[in-house]
Amino acid sequence: MDTKIGSIDSCMPPNGDMCSAATGGSISTIQNSVSPTMINAAESNLGRHLARRLVQIGVSDVFSVPGDFNLTLLDHLIAEPGLKVIGCCNELNAGYAADGYARSRGVGACVVTFTVGGLSVLNAIAGAYSENLPVICIVGGPNSNDYGTNRILHHTIGLPDFSQELRSFQTVTCFQALVNNLEDAHDLIDTAISTALKESKPVYLSISCNLSAIPHPTFSREPVPFSLSPRLSNKLGLEAAVEAAAEFLNKAVKPVLVGGPKLRVAKACEAFVELADASGYALAVMPAAKGLVPEFHPHFIGTYWGAVSTAFCAEIVESADAYLFAGPIFNDYSSVGYSLLLKKEKAIIVNPDRVVIGNGPTFGCVLMKDFLQGLAKKLKTNTTAHENYRRIFVPDGHPLKSEPKEPLRVNILFQHIQKMLSGETAVIAETGDSWFNCQKLKLPKGCGYEFQMQYGSIGWSVGATLGYAQAVPQKRVIACIGDGSFQVTAQDVSTMLRCGQKTIIFLINNGGYTIEVEIHDGPYNVIKNWNYTALIDAIHNGEGDCWTTKVKCEEDLVEAIKTATGAKKDCLCFIEVVVHKDDTSKELLEWGSRVCAANSRPPNPQ
Repeated sequence: MDTKIGSIDSCMPPNGDMCSAATGGSISTIQNSVSPTMINAAESNLGRHLARRLVQIGVSDVFSVPGDFNLTLLDHLIAEPGLKVIGCCNELNAGYAADGYARSRGVGACVVTFTVGGLSVLNAIAGAYSENLPVICIVGGPNSNDYGTNRILHHTIGLPDFSQELRSFQTVTCFQALVNNLEDAHDLIDTAISTALKESKPVYLSISCNLSAIPHPTFSREPVPFSLSPRLSNKLGLEAAVEAAAEFLNKAVKPVLVGGPKLRVAKACEAFVELADASGYALAVMPAAKGLVPEFHPHFIGTYWGAVSTAFCAEIVESADAYLFAGPIFNDYSSVGYSLLLKKEKAIIVNPDRVVIGNGPTFGCVLMKDFLQGLAKKLKTNTTAHENYRRIFVPDGHPLKSEPKEPLRVNILFQHIQKMLSGETAVIAETGDSWFNCQKLKLPKGCGYEFQMQYGSIGWSVGATLGYAQAVPQKRVIACIGDGSFQVTAQDVSTMLRCGQKTIIFLINNGGYTIEVEIHDGPYNVIKNWNYTALIDAIHNGEGDCWTTKVKCEEDLVEAIKTATGAKKDCLCFIEVVVHKDDTSKELLEWGSRVCAANSRPPNPQ
């Protein structure tokens, strides 16, 4: 079936990747190029309807782990020509893969079995919820005849009430549906999928194992394409918010703009850049918004992350007399242990549907995109902050030159990774020191970038790399993963090989959980060292295209990158980089001490 996502007002970041096309905000029609027609009786069943719906919204790959409750459903998903079922090594990675897929494709899906699978995927779904990603989490549920009985089922905790899984998902999904009869199955499936797209959050869909293959009249026609009503701003509220914000900013001497991660869910990336173009203000991003704003913009000054900001960026932001934050998330990580030097009375905070101006008025029912576009027409050009930045800016220095065969340093590694980036690449940064080192990479036009900062689940990147690379096979993904994180989810490198992916994985082996060491050290942060290249060779087992190497000095690294981008450019390349356990970025050292201080605050007096 030739399908497409049509006329969705998506947030397209400057790198050219779809930045959650079906996320929140104003979604219009999702179109299907095939007119609704009658389908044969053998295919007019629940399983095929679900498969068609997934293809229709742009999902061409679902990530799964089989179990007895979902096997028949998987049969019908596999039978759909436009859908590929990708078996993962465990449910957690299947969920992470759906997360990574949704970041690029706009929506993702995973299929697991009842409770043992559902509770295993739960952590990944919670991460997708925190990052505002629409993931359809499908569970093969109990036989419909078992509901309302006093039976005890396998894969449960041994109680006749087997609603544990549903109750667990209620806190990490925006909609939950138990499909245990055919009469309302069509409605529940469509409601779940459309809710995920409208809310840009995961949904939970449990389908009884005995229903997938049964024909039913409600599935007798090709599904009519979704038509989701767009969200609209309150016109008077929008006008008032724009006027108040323009008055606030036009009085300022050196105002700045800072983009936050909720630009994605608000689909306001382009509108934010339009505002920067019109205003002339200096332009920065919060760390979790890296990749959403063009770093080649003439007024871009870097990442604002308090004490660990890009050089000279924090000085400009924190000395401004007015700053507009579009879609920020201020948590203990992004605020570097609550140490940002910002003042509420100087700030305009633009949330996806609300604007707060200093200590003054708040305007609800105002969509971010509409507000930014309206404000762009009202602001006077003011380049003062950017001119100040140019006055104090000093170009980055270069790492000390390595001696011949000197043990490799992390700053040398990332100097070479920088040279690999282009519009045909994307970077996945794992939780840990890779956050800080990848944050300093300068993204060329078209280069994708993803990491999971709000949830920060170690091991996320392996599954996310699998899903992201599957969604955009034309890009070569470069994944930077620490050894501690890799040990959590390493198995699904095998799935990357089965899918013929050509990712480059830099496994940074520094002997433990370095990010935890810098927050609070202890023997628990030391892990058993693996022979990582031998492990990947064993997983490869002669099936698929794979190349591994271990590097310990700059000369080895240069040769490895040359091979990975040359003779092995069509292979999955795994490069283990051995570095000293104390070789960390200066940003992690600063950030870790501040987060430690925040975590260690004594209780308030009672």
